[in-house]
Amino acid sequence: MKVIDYFEKANKTLFSYEIIPPVRGGSIQKVFDLVEKLVPFNPPFIDLTSRSAEVYFEEKDGNKIKKYVRRKRPGTIGISSAIKNKFNIETVPHVLCNGFTKEETEDALIELNYLGIDNILAVRGDDLRFDRKGSNNDKVNKYASDLVVQVSEMNKGIYIENLLDSVASNFCIGVGGYPEKHFESASLNIDIERLKSKVECGADYIVTQMFFDNKVFFDFVKKCRNAGIKVPIIPGIKIISLESHLINLPKFFYLDIPDDLSSKIVGRPKEEIKRTGIEWTQKQVHELIGYGVPCVHFYIMSSANSVVKVLSEF
Repeated sequence: MKVIDYFEKANKTLFSYEIIPPVRGGSIQKVFDLVEKLVPFNPPFIDLTSRSAEVYFEEKDGNKIKKYVRRKRPGTIGISSAIKNKFNIETVPHVLCNGFTKEETEDALIELNYLGIDNILAVRGDDLRFDRKGSNNDKVNKYASDLVVQVSEMNKGIYIENLLDSVASNFCIGVGGYPEKHFESASLNIDIERLKSKVECGADYIVTQMFFDNKVFFDFVKKCRNAGIKVPIIPGIKIISLESHLINLPKFFYLDIPDDLSSKIVGRPKEEIKRTGIEWTQKQVHELIGYGVPCVHFYIMSSANSVVKVLSEF
């Protein structure tokens, strides 16, 4: 079932979740254990993140440095299928531009289609940490909008090669939005125009980067609607549980954390920080439900403990 179908049929705000695959060599059982904790809350879908390969250096024989290129957390496609079949929950694997050619992307989409995965999130992905040398024939999707075009064309039965009797896919396409703008955009208005282009290319819904001030989200939605973006916009929420989040979240996601929240975290005991994060998120969710969002998307990654406590109030 498509994500947007859940939104259209729901008579209340839904809750969805985003998790990460285990590290290379890890156990899928940890993922299953995590999902088991979410099952009582009837998630309509669960997102599975993906990352392109990274470069690692290792010292060999005392004075030689060897370079390795590998993906730290492979398995997005396999885990997406495993969750859907084991728990009967729709999954949304993230499909990346960076690190993959168009042909490799097409192969992944064909595999997802065979596995009965109906939804994908099209994202550019983090900058590559190495120069991938490819032939001149290697064509890549430079931006998420390019990737959306490729998926949309497959939905029409158009593949890279001119194939006879090709079968169209039927993916629901999600894309990312940035209430506090993407760090590469000169302004929020320019960023929203780029977001609009993704929708015009075929995106069915938007899920936002995390934010901690609901006013930022409300203003973002208003600007999107004024720009002519009509698809559902889903707020992304992160529960702060560590003091280090005050540094790492702005560092890696280019966002602001309100003074009212940070002042209650700095220098406080760990349990108090967790409690503050849960209470702040519960307040956010109450306001978002009152605003009428179709779904709240939680970035929980590898632990469900905090989100279970948040949702105990709903």
